Amino acid sequence: MIKVLRIINRFNLGGPTYNVAYLSKYMSDEFETMLVGGAKDDSEESSDFIVNDLGLKPIIIEEMKREINLKNDYAAYKKIKKIIKEYKPDIVHTHASKAGTLGRLAAHSCGVKVIVHTFHGHVFHSYFGKLTTTFYKNIERYLAKRSTAIIAISEIQKEELVKQHQICEAKKVHIIPLGFDLSKFQENQQEKRKAFRTKYNLDENEIAISIIGRLVPVKNHTLFLEGLKNVSKNTSQKIRAFIVGDGEDRNIIESKAKELGIPFIDGTKNSEKRLLTFTSWIKEIDVVLAGSDIVALTSFNEGTPVSLIEAQAANKPIVTTNVGGIENVVIPNETALLCENNNINEFSNQLLKLLENQSFRIAMSEKGWKHVKEKYHFTRLVKDVENLYKTLLN
Repeated sequence: MIKVLRIINRFNLGGPTYNVAYLSKYMSDEFETMLVGGAKDDSEESSDFIVNDLGLKPIIIEEMKREINLKNDYAAYKKIKKIIKEYKPDIVHTHASKAGTLGRLAAHSCGVKVIVHTFHGHVFHSYFGKLTTTFYKNIERYLAKRSTAIIAISEIQKEELVKQHQICEAKKVHIIPLGFDLSKFQENQQEKRKAFRTKYNLDENEIAISIIGRLVPVKNHTLFLEGLKNVSKNTSQKIRAFIVGDGEDRNIIESKAKELGIPFIDGTKNSEKRLLTFTSWIKEIDVVLAGSDIVALTSFNEGTPVSLIEAQAANKPIVTTNVGGIENVVIPNETALLCENNNINEFSNQLLKLLENQSFRIAMSEKGWKHVKEKYHFTRLVKDVENLYKTLLN
């Protein structure tokens, strides 16, 4: 029996949580997994349902929090060391930055044979200033030397880690894309569409544009709002927009909407018709996508954006900034229209192309499911990781 200790920053809604859950649940009988995670951030919706629905009971380290705090971080580090000494794993696999730092340091200190880290994203641009970014790069270079293998979730991410940011040498980096259970996005789409559009008072001739994700600076919702203002003035179609998610930037985004003269409502309180609706968190993203007609993403930086994989699984056309690993996730000009990072005019024009041409929207929709159904399924993820583990152990 190969024992794996899997450590993640926290169980927030997104790709990393789904992936540690699938890897913990579905690996073959050759593997035994202990799952450890940090405390939920107050600005994020709890995603305990993801692990609970799979019957997983992770160990929670309350001191492992999102922000840097030397007292908490040291306490979390000591708890991880204690778990390692008691569990005696053959492999420690960390996911995301905080878990990657504390987990790898603890594993190296305890002499764990195989230490693996997955970069689900990184903080090397669009998060911090130059000085802080340099600090993080140096930490990651130090940790990479103490890692047996690094997993990048896209080809572009590997190139960034190896060539652009020089975190480690290429032979240490293995590309394993994320994996999900995508079948629900193809099931009962008409029923789900009706449910979403009834809830938010959407007429069938209104085109719904949705952006899904945390309301944080790196997601650059300002670009979405400015694009929305532009297309609302120039389109011949009736449109509605939905910001699905919540987070620390909620008040800032609402203030920006007011500044731009975009009428909006809080969709958790009423369903009046407004150009923009803030829905807060919705667990049933398959329902959101069934009810939407176009999916947008405006991030400054992305690893592998889950919302775009899910959008294609639901056969929805996409308009997105061309950053991070997005080119590896979509088929440019076939499942998604790409624009330059933070380019208001280009983002607006790409949205208008989809809004004004129904046949073009339909054509782009038809290729999404075929593109993602096997490439991003969790069974492929599990098989890839199992093979890597066996190679490293041998």
